[in-house]
This record gives sequence, C-alpha cells and structure tokens, in this order.
Amino acid sequence: MIVLGIETTCDETSCAIVKDGCEILSNIVASQIDLHAEYGGVVPELSCRRHVDIFLPVLKECLKEADLTLDKIDLISVAYGPGLIGALLIGVTAAKTLALALNRPFVGVNHVEAHLYASLMSQKKPVEFPCLGVVVSGGHTALVIMENIGTYTLIGETVDDAVGEAFDKVGKLLGLPYPGGPLIEALASRGDKKRFPLKAGKVKGKPFHFSFSGLKTGVLYTLKGQNSGSQKPLDLTEKNKQDIAASFQSVALSDIVDKAVQAAQHYQCKTLVFGGGVTNNQELRRLVGESTASLGMTALWPPMGLSLDNAAMIAGLGYHCFRQKGSGDTLDLSPETRIAF
Repeated sequence: MIVLGIETTCDETSCAIVKDGCEILSNIVASQIDLHAEYGGVVPELSCRRHVDIFLPVLKECLKEADLTLDKIDLISVAYGPGLIGALLIGVTAAKTLALALNRPFVGVNHVEAHLYASLMSQKKPVEFPCLGVVVSGGHTALVIMENIGTYTLIGETVDDAVGEAFDKVGKLLGLPYPGGPLIEALASRGDKKRFPLKAGKVKGKPFHFSFSGLKTGVLYTLKGQNSGSQKPLDLTEKNKQDIAASFQSVALSDIVDKAVQAAQHYQCKTLVFGGGVTNNQELRRLVGESTASLGMTALWPPMGLSLDNAAMIAGLGYHCFRQKGSGDTLDLSPETRIAF
C-alpha cells in the first residue's frame, strides 16, 4: 500500500510517501525556523500563511523524489491534531481535497502517537509489547503504556511546560536565539552541572507526572536574584551561561529518565520507545543508556530525519490505522488542538 502523508501541525510543512507503513520513498520537510526566529517562537498567523504558500511545492517535490504520480497513491494520511488549529485546518483540508479528487480513502492520525511510531518504523524485528512510550518534544512530554500500535494508556504527562518548551524558554533567559534547545545542549557540554542547585518539579500523588515550570523559575532566580535587592543579578558571562545550561539540562533530563525507568519497571516493560524532537539530545541518550544497561531494557530511538515533525511518521502510522479500521475516515473529520491518549 502506497500512503501519502501530510504534516502541518505547527511550523513544518511536510509531505512523504511510505510503502506498507515502513519503507520511506520520500520525505520532504520545509522548516519555518527562519521565519519565526526573530520573534523568539512560533507565530501562528505567519505559520499558516507559510503552509499555504509552500504546500503544493512540497507535495510536488515529494512525488518527484518518490518517482510517482498522484494516481499511484492508495491512501492519504494526515495529522489532524494536536497542534495549531489554523495549521491543522490547512493539512486536513488538503487531505480531504486530494481524497475527493483521487477517489481515495484518507485517515486522520494523532501527531503525538506518530512521534512514537517513528521509532518503530525502522525496526527489522517486530517489537515485543507492552512498551513504555516516552514523548519528549517542544509541545508534549508524556509517558504511555503501549499495548500495541494504536492502543495506549497515559500514565504521566506534564502539568505545565513541555520539556522542549522549557529548553527554549531557558534559552531565551540566557539571551539565546530561537530555538534554544540545541544551543542549551551545546553550552551544557562545556559547563559544570553541579554548580547551581536546581530542582525538578514534583506532582503530588502522581509520581510519573512532570512539572518544568518551577525548574524554569529556578533558572530565572539564579540569573536575576531571589527577591529584590537580596541577591545581585548574575553576570551573563560565557562560563555562567555554560554552568546554568548544564545544571538545567542535567535536572530536566534526569527527571525524565528516572521517571521513565521507574515506570518501565513498575509496568514490566522491557522496551522504551522514545519520540519527539528532544530525542536528538545526545545527553538524554547517554543517560538512558546508562540507566537501562544494567536492567536488561532496550531503548528505541527515531532514526535521523524522523525525530522532528515529518510526514513519513504520519504516513507510516496511517497505514496501520487504516488496516485496523478497515476503512478511511469520513469527510466530517475535524482538526483537534488537543487529543487525549
């Protein structure tokens, strides 16, 4: 089955063609970082305008790379949420239009679920379920028990900032350009992670939930001083930036790894499936490897090019959704800014 995937949930416009849920024939991603960098974050109105401008060129490039024409497409898969409502409308409308014009079925898939599927796409052997899914991205941080593809139980999530969002906000406090995550990681590699006593947030009665707001505030107090006049602001020297970045990153990532490993042990999961843009962080991968090595656990990571928002993971997951449902979705499918697991 040849599946065309469409991804427009936020600030990447992507189209991909995937065969039988795993063989990627093409995967074109047009980033908007250049557009939003001067504003320090994604501006929804600008994001939507860019999606409209470049969707057709991205689709054409996707078909060209796969050496296919639209009449060879068997199924259209689109991310219908969660995300920015305007951006989602563009992708979903495009998918419905193509479905009508080509007389092909289409399916809407959960963008966050697709991030986890990205780590399963390249596996040569079937994954043994249940697994623990660990979503770490700019918009989402969550732990889910994966009973199978499409069957999940949410056991933990952030009550405020997502981890990627926290990285970007701390980057802004340090005067770094958007996106701050990769720059924080680079600074942290040269810093002293024990210099500043920052703490991870805890959620009462919910041991697998996350809270990064307090950690972010701890960075703010470290920089500006606790209360007015009681402590001098910290000079933003390169050394201080490095040590703050290292201290923040160490606490944030250790909190994720500790809770993920504890959850995997509690629910008897031998495999941890990671998804989302923060999986690119090499310190996260090192910490996971360190923590799981002695416990006989396996960590699966998305391959290069599938960690950030992309349409290949949407097409791959759409293949399984269609097979499980036995049919496509109806044309009254609406975009959803939030979708619960």
